[in-house]
Amino acid sequence: MAQLIKYWNTLKGSYWFIPTVMSIMAALLSFALTAIDSRIGAAWVTNIPWIYSIQAEGARGLLTTVAGSMIGVAGVTFSITIAALSYTTSTLGPRLLTNFMHDRGNQITLGTFVSTFVYCLLLLRVVQAGHEGSAAFVPHLSLLFAVGMAVASLAVLIYFIHHITESLHVSNVVANVASELDGAIDEYQRRVEADRDKPPANLPADFAEQAVAVRADGDGYIQNLIFGSLVRQAATHDLVLRIERSPGDFVAAGQTLLWAWPAARVDDDVTSGLIDAYAWGRQRTQSQDVFFLVNELVEIAARALSPGINDPYTAMGCLDWLSVAINRVARDDISSRHGFDSDDKLRVWARGFDFAALVSAVFDQLRAYFAGDRNAAVHMFKRIGDSGEFLRNADQRKLMQAQAEALYEAAGEAMTSALDRTAVEQAYRRALRLLAQRNAV
Repeated sequence: MAQLIKYWNTLKGSYWFIPTVMSIMAALLSFALTAIDSRIGAAWVTNIPWIYSIQAEGARGLLTTVAGSMIGVAGVTFSITIAALSYTTSTLGPRLLTNFMHDRGNQITLGTFVSTFVYCLLLLRVVQAGHEGSAAFVPHLSLLFAVGMAVASLAVLIYFIHHITESLHVSNVVANVASELDGAIDEYQRRVEADRDKPPANLPADFAEQAVAVRADGDGYIQNLIFGSLVRQAATHDLVLRIERSPGDFVAAGQTLLWAWPAARVDDDVTSGLIDAYAWGRQRTQSQDVFFLVNELVEIAARALSPGINDPYTAMGCLDWLSVAINRVARDDISSRHGFDSDDKLRVWARGFDFAALVSAVFDQLRAYFAGDRNAAVHMFKRIGDSGEFLRNADQRKLMQAQAEALYEAAGEAMTSALDRTAVEQAYRRALRLLAQRNAV
């Protein structure tokens, strides 16, 4: 089942899926309208003044012109998309290729042009001039739709030029990834909330001695995990599972995916069923993997502060959006997710992502880059200090204070100007003061 979900996500997220569906719909529409035209005839055209009657040769010329124009524009659209992807790969990072390939605007644009081409091409086959023994047939209603699709394609072309320009703006790229990150946290939080009123998730006392490892039978990044399937199988066979590998982790054949307790109830069929709840592939995906999106923003920020690009303001923008996620996780108490059966008995114990893990993924990875730039370092201190308003307990505050101290130490060694060191120290003191003030409230 996990493999099927993986294939479906890959299919619907591919660049060609929507254009293919639209082309099939256009083909079916051409058959349907041709059948209607053959039934109603051409007499109705004379009763509508704004529709002009057209002969077979004119109809063929119209359809040929529209079809040829559409396939040409589709080629130009594809070329522009490839150029955008090349820019994204070289400037913002190769992992953002997936975001552009999944962009619905680009897919619908290509689908509109290709489907118009397919519609006109299939319609050409039914246009007939009058000959001996055969009557002329000009599908006026179908031609009317062809003209409408050509006008719609022109509107889509104008939209595409605007859309591709907007999508290449780095601020929009960062904001779009941040929006997807917020949606991933939403999805995770919904699952956690369902178990909020469950009893404590305590593993059996002899779990370490009696559990058996369930190992991967392939290599790759875990892309999907059907958590509900694990819960159901554990309840059916009266097992308790502890997940060791989650979506986003890389596994090698023979590596432990999870531990199942007790070992006496785990046979080959049970093992196979548990492994089937996982699906892995060649690359990480954002499906069920919050840190994949975090790492995308981290990569943009790190590249922006590289000597070849030297764009601290883009890096600061990435940190702003990452801080939104950190503040939300701190405020909303998103904890680990566990699975219980209908009797509220623990069936699956799983590590989730929490505040400490998210803070480490952001600040520990970016510290080395931000510490070397005066503006970026001061901005990171500001984000650390502002987070104090959202922290709920002393442990979270100690963690943020530790991050401020680590950044202060790294930035102090990197700054060569006394004026820069003074600015960094002032920002550091302000961050600690804000954290302390929030703690006193």
